[in-house]
Amino acid sequence: MLLPRHATESVLQAQEWSPVVLVEGPRQAGKSVLVKDLVGAARPAHYVTLDDSLRLASASEDPQGFVRSLPDPVVIDEAQRAPEIFRSIKLTVDEDRRAGRFLLTGSADVLLLPRLSDSLAGRMRIVTLWPFSQGEIDGVRERFIEAVFADGSLPPHIDCSTRAGLAERVTRGGFPPAVIMPEGSIRDGWLRDYATTLLERDVRELAAVGDRVALPRLLRILAARSGTLLNASELSRSTGIARATLERYIALFVKTFTVRFVPAWAGDVARRLVKSPKVLFTDSGLAAHLLGLDSSRLLEDPDRIGPMLETFVGDELLKQIAVASERIELMHYRDGSGTEVDWVLEDSRGRAVGIEVKATSSPSSRDLKGLRGFAGALGPRFHRGILLHMGPTAAPMGEGLWALPIDALWSLRQTSSLPAR
Repeated sequence: MLLPRHATESVLQAQEWSPVVLVEGPRQAGKSVLVKDLVGAARPAHYVTLDDSLRLASASEDPQGFVRSLPDPVVIDEAQRAPEIFRSIKLTVDEDRRAGRFLLTGSADVLLLPRLSDSLAGRMRIVTLWPFSQGEIDGVRERFIEAVFADGSLPPHIDCSTRAGLAERVTRGGFPPAVIMPEGSIRDGWLRDYATTLLERDVRELAAVGDRVALPRLLRILAARSGTLLNASELSRSTGIARATLERYIALFVKTFTVRFVPAWAGDVARRLVKSPKVLFTDSGLAAHLLGLDSSRLLEDPDRIGPMLETFVGDELLKQIAVASERIELMHYRDGSGTEVDWVLEDSRGRAVGIEVKATSSPSSRDLKGLRGFAGALGPRFHRGILLHMGPTAAPMGEGLWALPIDALWSLRQTSSLPAR
């Protein structure tokens, strides 16, 4: 499915300045298509993949000879499979620092693999490619982050999906093959195979894991606990997995972009804050599959729809942050009295936007308790509070507070009449 990707521009810009550019992200997010077809259309390059067993053997056994034999410029797909080549790339880049020489892809987070990232420190730019965002699927460029941080106004009318349409978006997720498949056995089969490949190949390439029962069970538990605070001790007790082993397994899911830890907002607020990170499963479609949820079952399950919507929103924010024009941090907020906000965006100026997600179609004033507490704690650093809901209405809910349909994530435009605080 060849759709324009928002990350294409980021990769092309990085190639103008850096000799090495790495496009990283989960397997099947579309990295190969991006570097071969989208980026390749503007900057043609020779393509090699380390999924090829002969290429992999050559790169592993003679990394220096392998790198020096490559044409220039070159794309090396799945580069993390032969970590030995990173040092050889460093040596040749130190001899010739022309921009755009190497375009790499990888399905493991090199910042968490020290012998890879250290080899190219200062020589490599990294662009993260997540699965399709809703805007990419719909063919629009999201402006949600820019709009909510703007000092001007936001539009009062936003197109919105039905509850059934939103549930379909949540359970579909963003993996390109899953997006074009119909809901049901065909998509379920692909997601089942994806989870198997993740566990049997990607995770095991990073570490020798002998327990073939605990890993799949832990993956399902993490899907069920997406959007909740990480409590490793409790998770260890409930799963029966030793804490040290549990933390090692979770780290493998983080390295493969399956799970992200979202830090707590701390700032300089004097009151005691809960510092535990939140667990975010990075594709709501895969999470729904692991939990046995299709769109109709999701709408019928009051215990699941809230957490799945929160995961879906967190995923969309993560994708938009990856291609944002300025540095934006994704966090969450919770203080010692129980006041919490699902997601917090903070910009480079230290301004914060709180985002609360509710499964209701008719939000009320009491749904804003967390955002009001957050606003009071932050004072002038609080820029806006947004309550995202499943209804059709965009409406003011008090100073600096607005209720918006969840579709605002991909349909909001910075144009007219919602005032900032």
